[in-house]
Amino acid sequence: MDNVLNFKQGRTPLLISMPHAGLRLTPAVKAGLIPEAQSLPDTDWHIPLLYDFAEQLGASTLSAEYSRFVIDLNRPSDDTPLYAGATTGLYPKTLFDGVPLFVEGQEPSEEERATYLQKIWGPYHRALQEELARLKAEFGYALLFDAHSIRSVIPHLFDGKLPDFNLGTFNGAACDPELAGQLEAICARHTQYTHVLNGRFKGGHITRHYGNPAENIHAVQLELCQSTYMEEFEPFKYRADLAEPTRVVLKQLLEGLLGWGRKRYG
Repeated sequence: MDNVLNFKQGRTPLLISMPHAGLRLTPAVKAGLIPEAQSLPDTDWHIPLLYDFAEQLGASTLSAEYSRFVIDLNRPSDDTPLYAGATTGLYPKTLFDGVPLFVEGQEPSEEERATYLQKIWGPYHRALQEELARLKAEFGYALLFDAHSIRSVIPHLFDGKLPDFNLGTFNGAACDPELAGQLEAICARHTQYTHVLNGRFKGGHITRHYGNPAENIHAVQLELCQSTYMEEFEPFKYRADLAEPTRVVLKQLLEGLLGWGRKRYG
């Protein structure tokens, strides 16, 4: 399993993580998926494209190559559930709609999945950890932005339509509350969109595990409604007409992170 991630080192204290952007499948996973899953509907579609201005901001970027249907990089290695109720695990068993992901009896073996943990999950988290350590050593602090997107209506997972911008800081444990407040204020200025802080999505494993304000590492997850930048159903087309106004907000959020860091740490 070569090329399991894409990493570009930046020149500021900000790292953007994109753990669910991957599209590659292993042979065992591809062979076992139900027909409805072959198009990878639960992907965080087009996230690297949506954030392609990150290099201009000097941010480091880390994105996955393999699909979350192989292994979910935003889940702990011991597969402890992150949320009560319906959710998906380290090795997803269902689509977001609750339909079984694999044809019965054709799931990857335990041995196969142990390989995914070692060769896909492990390298991604090592890269994440090493870059955060580098940023903290160079700047005295690190900022982690975990970038996600999701279909705006998924009855199996949540009621009604999600807000457009879903910020998560693990109820304030992953980043300084002042920073979270500033990000909320940026969202509030853009009245064409709805937003929430620590609503249905409070931050997954990456936000919860790496965010540590006491150690000057501040982590925020954004779960973005896909209706703000793309067509939510197959063929999952990127819509530049929708995406450009959304990118304005995203850029302001990342600039807000960097500006807060400079003001706080000098």
